[in-house]
Amino acid sequence: MERRPRIEVDGVAFDAVTEVEVVEHVLDRLAQGQGGMLLTPNVDILRQLRRPELSAIHAAADVVVADGMPIVWASRLQGRPLPERVTGASLAVSLARAAATDGRSVYLLGGEEGVAQAAASALTDDHEDLQVAGWHCPPHGFERDEAELQRIVEELRRSQPDVVLVGLGFPKQERLIGLLRSTLPRAWFIGCGGALAFLAGRVPRAPQALQASGLEWVHRLAMEPRRLARRYLVDDLPYAAGLFARSAWRSDGPARAA
Repeated sequence: MERRPRIEVDGVAFDAVTEVEVVEHVLDRLAQGQGGMLLTPNVDILRQLRRPELSAIHAAADVVVADGMPIVWASRLQGRPLPERVTGASLAVSLARAAATDGRSVYLLGGEEGVAQAAASALTDDHEDLQVAGWHCPPHGFERDEAELQRIVEELRRSQPDVVLVGLGFPKQERLIGLLRSTLPRAWFIGCGGALAFLAGRVPRAPQALQASGLEWVHRLAMEPRRLARRYLVDDLPYAAGLFARSAWRSDGPARAA
């Protein structure tokens, strides 16, 4: 991945890259024996990253992409547009495809009981050459259980995957990645949220038209209203309105190279 501009949106610097460029970058770094972390903020994560106690998560990420059309729209309002939306759910698929082609292995970590295994089966059905190094669904409260955390560390040390898809929700998945990176310094980690549930068929993903129009959240709200209503309607919609206002006010013309 060539050196690209970094576009700041509401205090978070995003890499101005496409999904194809992200995958190429990961493969290139793997070939050089270098690991890393992909951070994929959507509007809800961007809102939370404003909290000082979470700023270290953004600072630790090697690549940051916009998993949300409102972030892309905000960058356009600023006059410094990001090239496209790059979602964790799409990257989970494209990285698995690239790993299969390149002879790399993938580990799936997260989801409810059985989700990671079902997601692994779906990926290998689509990409028969994919090497799945393993999967694990940590129990609720695992982050407070030292024995369970050590179990995860030991399992990854044993399996030595090249790419680790971590679907535990923000910021839990990023905090776990921070713990695991020293165990696998040559692996790439991506916090992919609900991607494993999509892959496993537990939650249907929005039609492509809704994704492209920035209305995927409406579909997700319809699928899981009790879990997502407060997040989307009470927390994120007012924040998004403020984000657009701040971005328009900060408009500063064409993108500048970082």
